[in-house]
Formats: sequence, C-alpha cells, structure tokens
Amino acid sequence: MPSASSTASPLPSPHLAPSRQWAATALSASARFWFLATVIGQLFFAAYIVALYGGAAARGDLPGWNAVMTHGHVPGDGVGNLATGVHLLLAAILMLGGALQLVPHVRRHAPRLHRWNGRVYLAGAVLAALSGLYMLWWRGAVGDTLQHLGISLNAVLVLVFAGLALKNALRREFAAHRRWALRLFLAVSGVWFFRVGLMCWLAVNGGPAGFDPASFTGPFLSFLAFAQYLLPLAVLEAYLRCRDGGNAMLRLGMAAVLALLTVAMSAGITVAAMCMWLPRMHG
Repeated sequence: MPSASSTASPLPSPHLAPSRQWAATALSASARFWFLATVIGQLFFAAYIVALYGGAAARGDLPGWNAVMTHGHVPGDGVGNLATGVHLLLAAILMLGGALQLVPHVRRHAPRLHRWNGRVYLAGAVLAALSGLYMLWWRGAVGDTLQHLGISLNAVLVLVFAGLALKNALRREFAAHRRWALRLFLAVSGVWFFRVGLMCWLAVNGGPAGFDPASFTGPFLSFLAFAQYLLPLAVLEAYLRCRDGGNAMLRLGMAAVLALLTVAMSAGITVAAMCMWLPRMHG
C-alpha cells in the first residue's frame, strides 16, 4: 500500500486531459487517506507496546510480559528474555520511525533527520527480524507450523527489502530507494496488519470464525500469516503501476479499491484500539 512518500510527486500536470488529471488527484487523495489511517493506527500500537511491556519492565515486573505473549518472559532464559525485550523495544521504535521516514516534508526540509532516522529504521528492522526468528523457532510461539512459516517469510522479506533499500540509497538511485523503502515499511508492519486484520475479521463475523481461539490455529489464521504482508505488498505494486502509467479508468479503479481497503482497515484499527490496545494500556 502507498504512503505519503509515494504521493510526494508534484500535483498532476495541468496539461493532462481533465479526466486523467481528476483520476490522478483521486488516486493521490486515496493514498493520503490510507497513510493517515495507518499512522493513527500505528501510533496506537506503539503506545500499547510502551504502556504494557515498557511499563512492566519499568516496574521490574518482567513476568507481566506474559499477560499477552505466551513466552514473553521465561525464568532462567536470559538470552531469550533479552531477545524479547529488544524485539519489543524495536517494535515501538519502528512503528514511530517508519511513518516519519515516509513523510515527504521531512525528506525535503530535514534531510539529516531523514538520513539518520533511515539508518536507525534499517538497523532496527534487521534486528527485529532476526530476534523475531529466534523467538519463533527457538523459544516457541502460538500457532501452527504453517503460521510460523508465513511469519518467517515475512522476516526474510524484511531483510531483503532492507538490503535493497540501503543498496539503492548508497547508489543515489532515490526513486528505486523509495520504492524499496515502501516495501520495507509494509513488510515491517506485518505484525500490525495481522492484528488489524484479525480484529476486522472478528468484527465482521461477530466472533471467532475459521480458527480455534484456544489453540490459535485454523485456516483463517494460516491465511492471515501470509496475507498480513503479501496483500499490502500486492496492493502497493498495483498502486505504483496505476500511478506511474495507468489511464484514467485504472487510476479511478485503484483509488476506489484503496479507499475501500482503508475503510476496512480503519474498522480493524478501531476494534483493535477499543478491545485490545486501550484496555491493556489502562488496565
């Protein structure tokens, strides 16, 4: 899916045909709508991580990490507990830093901040992916093997996209760099998309459907383990192609699809905030 960065190009040329110009404007507006909803949702998620896990750590109550995570804190497992703590800290940093990195105003008017935030984001994404793989396969996690494979592929894509974003930045190929940065942002956000998608699914179905909440396994969760990042990445590719070379009909269609997906995502964000994040922040 697009971000503010992907709509940073100038407004549609006045020399475009009116229908095509209007379609380009509609597509840009839908991208900004998506980005705004995403930033709000990720700020909620970051605040939740800081309040629940950071608050427990500040109180010296590391077992409090187990309030949600099944293996958040394991007595005697110093390495594993450290990996979990690093992963949680990085999750909060990445939720805050990712959106900032994609704001065109920051890139244009605060280039030094953009560069340093980008370095922190790339390093954090790599460490989060590696610590996540360790937690998943060596420490244990809920779900079945298929879900674990989906999450592992997500981590691998984070590593690949981070490398390609860095490679293109060093080569000063900034158009390609921004595309890989967008892909990295969506891959890193997979854990957030999972929660938003799950909450939207629960709201639509009025409760668990397609999975067993006790074991946290089932066909829907297996699907979501892959869809949490593959679906946003597919939408992003469609958006970029429509933005850069689509005719008026394609751009209008993409704008409508993106707007509908943003409405569904916003519903998931609202349910997640009201039922999952805010109660644990104030509980």
